[in-house]
Amino acid sequence: MKTTALAVVAVLALAACGNDKAPVASDQTSDKSPLAEYMGDGFVSSSGGGGFRIAMRAGGAQQPTEEDLAKQRKVEDATVACMKAAGFEYVAVPPEQNAKSKFTDAFNLPPDKFAEQYGYGISTIDWSKAGPNDDSNPNTKIRNALSPAAQKAYDKALNGPNANGNGAVVIQGGKDGPSSSNEMDLGCRGKAVKQVYGDDANRNVDFKKFDSLFKDIQALQKRIDADQRVVDATAAWTDCMADAGHSGLKKVDDPRNQIQQQLDALTGNKPPAKNGPAQVSGPPSFDKVDATKLAELRKSEIELAVADQKCKAKGYEDAYKKVQYEAEKEFVDQHKSELEAYRDEMANR
Repeated sequence: MKTTALAVVAVLALAACGNDKAPVASDQTSDKSPLAEYMGDGFVSSSGGGGFRIAMRAGGAQQPTEEDLAKQRKVEDATVACMKAAGFEYVAVPPEQNAKSKFTDAFNLPPDKFAEQYGYGISTIDWSKAGPNDDSNPNTKIRNALSPAAQKAYDKALNGPNANGNGAVVIQGGKDGPSSSNEMDLGCRGKAVKQVYGDDANRNVDFKKFDSLFKDIQALQKRIDADQRVVDATAAWTDCMADAGHSGLKKVDDPRNQIQQQLDALTGNKPPAKNGPAQVSGPPSFDKVDATKLAELRKSEIELAVADQKCKAKGYEDAYKKVQYEAEKEFVDQHKSELEAYRDEMANR
């Protein structure tokens, strides 16, 4: 639970200039780069000006320890007691049951096989339904049996007043962002987490003190992209994509961005205003999207992703990885104390 929250925060901190709507299935190899040793398991380098990000990658997430599982069981038990006091039935869900998302098997596929079935995982996966399989969760049945008004009350009791029907929490605030999670009412679930993990469970990581490190990491990405070996490999990739019928692509993130923009047009999802209110919510649902247009986009996404994978495999991936690892090793040597401080901060969260 804590790990997931930290990953989301890290995405926002490291990819602040992007507009990611959902987790990204990584097209990088699964071994750790020198920088990932300090930034976390899901840290990947995104070429083509995309910066660094935390991503879901083939091979699955790190498995929780027995201590983690024991604490999660206590959270469930505390949630049961709190919901009972609020007048609602809640059944403790074993953490082993929640460990497997509906798309866990997909993320365990090799990148080429993932592309064949899911493209980039943008329009092909409804991320609003990407949580644990609700069919096996007894609380889904309990909630569904309630009236619409009672469901809203149930959601408020379980996840706080900012929860929506999908279990996501929507937070709106001023230009400085949402208020701290210590002040936010996260319902019985939040109270249970605090009870088990203590006050530190909701402690915000002060990312501001790592601003200089993040800026240096972004500068590192630009140096990697500007390396002549990467430039030449990108040009070869561009030619390969054109030969495959996808011309006009200059950066290796262009295909993914094109699909995201097309999906945004279908869902009506718009990026937040540059200086507008902060809003954190789950990804948009596809329930109201034109089914025919969505099917066409999914077909295009898979076709584009398969071509992308094949063209990258012809030399781009090896060239980029060689440059990336060389540059990251040098970066780690020069910024070791800062990276260790960041790693320790996240580990002690």
